[in-house]
Amino acid sequence: MENVSSPLLNKKQILTATLVALVLGAFLFVAAVLPAEYGSDPLGTGRLLGFSGLHQADGPSEIPTVEASAVVFPILKKEDLGSEPDVPMPKEANNPPPVQQYAERQDSVSVRVPAGNGIEYKVKVLKYGALKYEWVTDQGVLYSDFHGEVKEATPPKEEFFLSYTIAYSNNLIGTFLAPYEGRHGWYFRNKTDNDIVVSLRLSGQYELE
Repeated sequence: MENVSSPLLNKKQILTATLVALVLGAFLFVAAVLPAEYGSDPLGTGRLLGFSGLHQADGPSEIPTVEASAVVFPILKKEDLGSEPDVPMPKEANNPPPVQQYAERQDSVSVRVPAGNGIEYKVKVLKYGALKYEWVTDQGVLYSDFHGEVKEATPPKEEFFLSYTIAYSNNLIGTFLAPYEGRHGWYFRNKTDNDIVVSLRLSGQYELE
């Protein structure tokens, strides 16, 4: 039986092979890894071979964003919620819910809030009617009071109302279940020097006024 021995490499051959491997590795990194992972294509091979198409920028860039104001607003307190403590809740708030709610619908509405002024936008909702909402401004931050007034046969001068959410914001979303039949919606106050347009999206059991 004949023994076969593998030829041994001398130091020069080992050094040459190591240098070739290093050069080849560096070339592959620049030609393929940089375009695919980091979006850098110094040799143009990423575009030529399609590696650049594999690169994805950091973060979900397709999600729209809105800019908020850098103005500092007063701190809101729970005492700001609702009508004055001495205004009684109307007896109509305790009426039973209807047998049938308003039909489901959805709407998109634009509300212009003049500079330095406030404006209300409300919809009619029956007791236990459901509503989803989303609003966003075209610029700047607004004071908003999402609240509701009870439907009364003869409303008094000082109306009772509950505040559901009060905030300084340029974008809010939420869900709502009416605690009583009445007008429910937003008071927007614009404390800036420019008009602000609110884009409001609604869906649920309600009727426009």
